[in-house]
Amino acid sequence: MNNALHGVLRPLGAALVVVSLAAGHAAAQPADREFPRAWDGDPDLNGIWQALGTAHWDIQDHPASAGPSEFGAIGAAPPGQGIVAGNEIPYQPWALEQKQRNFENRYIDDPEVKCYMPGVPRATYLPYPFQIIQGTGKIMIVYGFADANRTIHMDKANPEPAPIDSWMGRSHGRWEGDTLVVEAAGFNGQAWFDRAGNFASDALRVTERYRPLSPDALMYEATIEDPNVFTRPWTMRMPLYRRLEEHAQVLEFECVEFSEGILYDHLRRQATQ
Repeated sequence: MNNALHGVLRPLGAALVVVSLAAGHAAAQPADREFPRAWDGDPDLNGIWQALGTAHWDIQDHPASAGPSEFGAIGAAPPGQGIVAGNEIPYQPWALEQKQRNFENRYIDDPEVKCYMPGVPRATYLPYPFQIIQGTGKIMIVYGFADANRTIHMDKANPEPAPIDSWMGRSHGRWEGDTLVVEAAGFNGQAWFDRAGNFASDALRVTERYRPLSPDALMYEATIEDPNVFTRPWTMRMPLYRRLEEHAQVLEFECVEFSEGILYDHLRRQATQ
C-alpha cells in the first residue's frame, strides 16, 4: 500500500470507529430513556411531580418586590421569568383594574392566605410536590396544599357539566397520542392564578396538556378561556419534574389553623365591660 493511500484510509478507519461507537451509544440510549408506559400503552404518569420557578408569585415576568416591612426578605418576592406565552394576559379594561386592586390587597385577599383550595392551574405550580395516580378510567391528582385534589374522568364519552361550582372544578381527560389533554370547568370564580392578583371568573375553562419530555419531565400547558374577564384565550407553559428521592411523598399542608385569625376573628364575641 503506498503512503498516499494509507494516509487516506487511516483517518477514514478512525472515523468509522467513532461513528460505529456513536451509533451503538445512540441505539442503546432510547431504551434507557424511554418514557414508562402503562399496561394499555399510554404514558405512565404515576409519580410525584413538581414545578420549579417563580410562577407561584407571578405568572408573568417580574422584578423582585418588597413585602410587608416587618417580614424583611422573607416577605419579599424574588425576580423571575414568566410562564405566560408572549408574557401578555389579555385582560378586559375593568378586569385589569381589578387585577391591580388584587395585587395591592394581596396579603389579605389572596385565597392562598386563607388556606382555600388553589384551583386550576395554580395548584400545579405552587411550590409543593403533587402526586398523579393513574387508573384505567380515572386519574387522580393529589396536592399537598389545603388537602386539594381532583379526579380526571377518562371514561366519559360525553363530558358531564359540574353538578356544582367548586374551587377545583370538574375535569375530563383524553389521550391525544402521548399527550394527556384535560378539559376543566365548573369553577367558583374565587381562585387566583398567583400572588400577583391574576384572576378569572366562574366562566373559566382550562385546557391542560401533559406531554412527556423524558422519563423524569413533562411539559405542562394550560390554555385559559374566560370571556367575562379576557379578550381572547391565552396560554401558560412550564416543565414539571419528577421527584427522584427514594421515599418522596406528598405531605399534607394543613394550613387552615394558620389562617384562623384572618378567617374568624371578625366572628369572635367582643368582651363587654
